[in-house]
Amino acid sequence: MEPLVIRPSLYVLPFPVGQAYLWCDGEGRDAELTLVDTGPPGSASEVEDAIRRTGADPGALRRIVLTHFHPDHAGSTAELAARHGAEVIAHRLDAPVVRGEASAPPPDFRDAPEWERDLFDQVHEPFGITSDAPAVPPARPSPVDTEVTEGDRVEFGGGAMVLSVPGHTEGSIALLLPEHGTLFTGDTVARVGGEPAPGVFHQDRTSALASFRRLCALSSGDAPSAVQTVCFGHGEPLPRGGGETLARAGAAYS
Repeated sequence: MEPLVIRPSLYVLPFPVGQAYLWCDGEGRDAELTLVDTGPPGSASEVEDAIRRTGADPGALRRIVLTHFHPDHAGSTAELAARHGAEVIAHRLDAPVVRGEASAPPPDFRDAPEWERDLFDQVHEPFGITSDAPAVPPARPSPVDTEVTEGDRVEFGGGAMVLSVPGHTEGSIALLLPEHGTLFTGDTVARVGGEPAPGVFHQDRTSALASFRRLCALSSGDAPSAVQTVCFGHGEPLPRGGGETLARAGAAYS
């Protein structure tokens, strides 16, 4: 895996399904590191190698923030946390699934197009739905050290604001770095093949659409809410002009 620079201090770590993000507070091997999501199960060594390629030290991984419990985002959390003693942070409603204390609720496909169900069968096997060669196996249970909810602050990037964006999962979160105009959307917003759009595989499609519109509206107004850089759970990040792009997408789904 080759980490890609989005902007100073920020890298995307791309996987065959989904991606994680690395934030560096500081430079080189002296940087304090935060991972937003960890990729699918079995990716810990690959993540560590990607961190080294940025010039940072995997041993400086201080925290892992999970946007939601799905295995393509939380799959390597347990292994990375155990190796480096990193604090694991997740929304209080998703934390029981991450810990393995509760079963993962399946997506609601009742009003979904047929292609979405077919895609789910191709890439997931966490809900008793099997395919010949699932790309993402179930995640190993991981401790969650800190449970967060709307309005909480996570100490990286000058202070990350937690935004509760239910729908994809009940405890899905986004993260806003006001000091840097940077937004991590998780799977509430995707950008695959063009303009941002609501993601797929939602537990509650109505709530997910409302959360999508909320994130698209963050582009309005001046700092601290103005967004420039947008990091999607799936799809190419937008280093600049992300707020305007989100605003257009929100208008298309109003």
